[in-house]
Amino acid sequence: MNAVWFKRDLRVYDNPALHQAMLAGDTVGVYCLSEWEWEHHRVSPMQRALIVDHLQALAEHLAAYQVPLIILRTSTFEDTAQSLKRFVIEQGITSLYFNQQYELNEHRLDQQVAALLSDVSVRTYIFDDQCAIAPGQILNQQGECFKVFTAFKRRYIEAFYSLARPITSVPSAQVKMAVQTDLSALDALSRERFPNPGVTVGEEAAHQQLEDFIDEKVSDYHQKRDFPSLNATSKLSAYLAIGVLSTRQCLQAAINRNQGRLGDGHPGMVSWISELIWRDFYRHLMCAYPKLSMNRAFKDDTDALPWRHHEGDFKRWCEGRTGFPIVDAAMRQLNQTGWMHNRLRMIVAMFLTKDLFIDWRWGEAYFMSRLVDGDFASNNGGWQWSASTGVDAAPYFRIFNPTRQSQRFDPEGTFIRQYVPELSSLSSKQIHQPSEAVRQQLGYPSAMVDHAKAAERTKAWFKGEQAIEMVDRTEDVTPEQSRSTSLNHELPFL
Repeated sequence: MNAVWFKRDLRVYDNPALHQAMLAGDTVGVYCLSEWEWEHHRVSPMQRALIVDHLQALAEHLAAYQVPLIILRTSTFEDTAQSLKRFVIEQGITSLYFNQQYELNEHRLDQQVAALLSDVSVRTYIFDDQCAIAPGQILNQQGECFKVFTAFKRRYIEAFYSLARPITSVPSAQVKMAVQTDLSALDALSRERFPNPGVTVGEEAAHQQLEDFIDEKVSDYHQKRDFPSLNATSKLSAYLAIGVLSTRQCLQAAINRNQGRLGDGHPGMVSWISELIWRDFYRHLMCAYPKLSMNRAFKDDTDALPWRHHEGDFKRWCEGRTGFPIVDAAMRQLNQTGWMHNRLRMIVAMFLTKDLFIDWRWGEAYFMSRLVDGDFASNNGGWQWSASTGVDAAPYFRIFNPTRQSQRFDPEGTFIRQYVPELSSLSSKQIHQPSEAVRQQLGYPSAMVDHAKAAERTKAWFKGEQAIEMVDRTEDVTPEQSRSTSLNHELPFL
C-alpha cells in the first residue's frame, strides 16, 4: 500500500504526489500535525484555524475517492520523522509519496524521512508542487539562480512551456478505503482558541474565487490593485499559503484567459501573472541560498548596519500608533483581520525599516505571527525588498514617503477611515497629515518621526557616512538580544 504525506498541499486537484500514489495502487493519506512547529515557525492563530478547517475538508474530499486520511500528532521535526517511520511500519506501507518543501528545516526533514524509510525498505517518491517551474531550472549564464527579477521573469516566460510541470488530474476512485479515516488528533485542539480566519473553506471555494477573479476583476487589476479601499485583488493568498490552490493552477487559468500568452496580452492579466512569477522567484532564491531560512540578510554587509531594537517604537508600530494614518490603518487591518493589502505591506515595512530603522527581522516575524496567508518565502522576500537587504531589493535611497503614498493610493481617505475611525470626521485633505491641534483634539498620536530627516539618516547609514541619530535609542536592547526574532525566541509584545 502507498501513503501520501500531506504538508502545505492540502488539495486533491493538481497534487503530483497524490496523483502518482493513486496511479501506483491503494493509497492512504497522512498528515503530521505539530503545534511545536507552529510555534517554532510563528504560524499565526488564524492560519492554524485555516489549516484545521482544511484538513477536515480534505478528509471529506479524499473520502469521495476512497482515500482515507490519518492525522498524527507530532512535536519536533525529529519526532515527525520517527512518527512517519512507525506509521509506515504499522500500516504495511511500501512507498511514501510527498511534495517537497523548500524551507531549510523542512528540506532537512524530507531528507531525514527518506533516509529513515530507506532503512526499513520503504521507497520514497518526492515531487515539486509549489512552483510551476521547479527551483534550480531557471539559471543565468553562470549556472546560478538569477538575482534580478526582470531577468528571472524573462527566462521563466521563455522556458515555461518546456519546463513547467503539467497540471495533474485525480485518478479514478479506489475500490474501497484501505483503512478508516482518523481525524481524532484534531479533537485535542481547542478550536475556540483560534480566531475565525474569514476564509471560505474548501478546494471548490478556492476554485470559485479564482474563477470570479479572472471573470470580474483581472481586467483592471493593473489599474486598481494598489488601492486598498478597493476590492480589486484576487484574495487567493491564504489558499496558496497552505496549498489548497497551486500557483500552477493560477497560471493556467491566466494563460487560458490570455489566449495562451504569459508575457504579453491583456495588461491586467500580464500584471497578475508577474505577481505569480514573483512567488516562484522567492522560492527559487530560498533553495539557492539557504541562509535566507537562517534569519540572515541576503546582502551580508547590511547586517553591519546599526539596526535599532527599540521595543517601545516597535510596539507603537505593531499597534498602529505611529501617527502616520496610512501606516496605522494598515497595521490595524492586519491585527483585526489577519490580512493586509500588498501595497500597504510595502508601506509599513519601509516605514519600520527606513523611518524607524528597526531591524527588518522584527517586522518579518510579526507579520508571520499575524497573517492568515503567512508564507515564509514571500514574506521574507518582501521584507528584504523593503529593507534593501535582499535580492533585487528597492535601492536604499528609494524610501516611501508614507504621507505621499497615502495621498496617492487612498486619496479620499476611505481606507484610513475604516481602520482609524478617530480620524473619520476629517476631510480628504486633512486625513493624510492631521495638524498637531487636530491630533490632540481627536486623541490621535503625534508622528513618531520627521520623515525627511529619518530618510536622510537612513541614506547616510547605508552609505556608511556619519549620521546624527534622530530617534532616542535609550530603550534599545543589547546586541545579544537583537536576535529576538530568531525562530527560537520570543518577539517583544506578542
